[in-house]
Amino acid sequence: MMVMNRTAVRYNATKSSSDSKNVGANKTTAPATTTTTTTTKTKEIVKAPPKEVVPVSGEPKKSLWEKVKHEANHYWNGTKLLGYEIKVSTRLLVKMVAGYGLTRRETNQLQRTIVDVVRLVPFAMFIIIPFAELLLPVALKVFPNLLPLTYESSQDKAKKRASLSKTRTSVSGYIRKTMEESGGLKLSKKITEEEKQAFVSFFDTISLGRTPSHEHLLRVARLFKNDQVLDNLSRPQLVAMARYMSLRPFGTETILRYQIRHRLLNIIRDDKSIDYEGVDSLTIPELQLACQQRGIKTSDVSPGRLRDDLSTWLDLRLRQKIPSTLLILSSTYTYGDNDHGIQSYYDALLAVLSSIPDEVYNVLKLELEGADSKFKLQTLKEQEELIQEENEREKGTVNQVRDNLKLDELEESATGGMKIELDPPAEPEVVKKNEETKV
Repeated sequence: MMVMNRTAVRYNATKSSSDSKNVGANKTTAPATTTTTTTTKTKEIVKAPPKEVVPVSGEPKKSLWEKVKHEANHYWNGTKLLGYEIKVSTRLLVKMVAGYGLTRRETNQLQRTIVDVVRLVPFAMFIIIPFAELLLPVALKVFPNLLPLTYESSQDKAKKRASLSKTRTSVSGYIRKTMEESGGLKLSKKITEEEKQAFVSFFDTISLGRTPSHEHLLRVARLFKNDQVLDNLSRPQLVAMARYMSLRPFGTETILRYQIRHRLLNIIRDDKSIDYEGVDSLTIPELQLACQQRGIKTSDVSPGRLRDDLSTWLDLRLRQKIPSTLLILSSTYTYGDNDHGIQSYYDALLAVLSSIPDEVYNVLKLELEGADSKFKLQTLKEQEELIQEENEREKGTVNQVRDNLKLDELEESATGGMKIELDPPAEPEVVKKNEETKV
């Protein structure tokens, strides 16, 4: 009995110790379970955002049949629009043949319809010839201007604007660089002594780091002529200027000058029409198109700023008699990134005139102080070398284009369509007195 009691006591002691160990173990393991649960919860919280479904913005992907229907509907609407334009332009043509004058908007509408009808002739061949429409995407890739303007989508117009902006940004930088390095501006020989003195004082002011007044700047800018500026531009400068004006830079220097003169001729006539009707009469698309034709920056520019720039262009061109070629060159300084501190056309004109070669300044200074026969002989030899180089470049090329356009003569008649305030009629008594004095 004593032995049985001792074993029972030992068993109970070992059981209690084991139970206490289990309890201690449970106490020590309890925090671990809580930490694991908290870590799993944090993992679930971290992993939760990627599992969320984000709604896809934009339209769903169209099927092939939907794309075909969309393109067919687009061309059908373009065909109806072209037919309506032909109907409207026919009335305008009858009106013009009858002897009535057309407004600027009517003239542009008629010209645009004529261009679309001419483009329609090669486009119709893809429809008439069987299975030729399969090659239409290839033809449009090679010749993007094959389709009439009524078939252009908003995406095509946006691509053209982006391409034009990119081209003008790169070309304007090249023109600025070449103008600063080689110049290209030369004065006319038919200038008075007073004009020579004004030019020399203008150049002295620039060399001293001062800014001349607007009157002095415009007076010197009038000394340059359109034809003379174009004739003195090198071939790389002519190519860059043609690209800047959205012209095809192909052909000899004579062909390039002819294309630029013809485009400037159209701009001169358009300036008269806009000035007569008023800048405020233009709609926003017409305003943007007019500024694009003149090389004025239109991307990310408000309509109010465009109207101010166009009004400044008309004032400088028509009233201040600044040559169009100088204004186009000035536009290259205002286009693109504005990192030259140029805010207006006056600053751009100053930058263009500052690129005049030192030789021009030296010649005029010598003519004012006294003629130097040795220097004149050297200048004559330089001109002879330039003529020989130009003849060698155009040797062997068949050139049937005669550049007989004279922009300077058209600039003289630039006030044909301007709003000019006439003096009030004189009183009858004053007229009688004047007639008596004449007798």
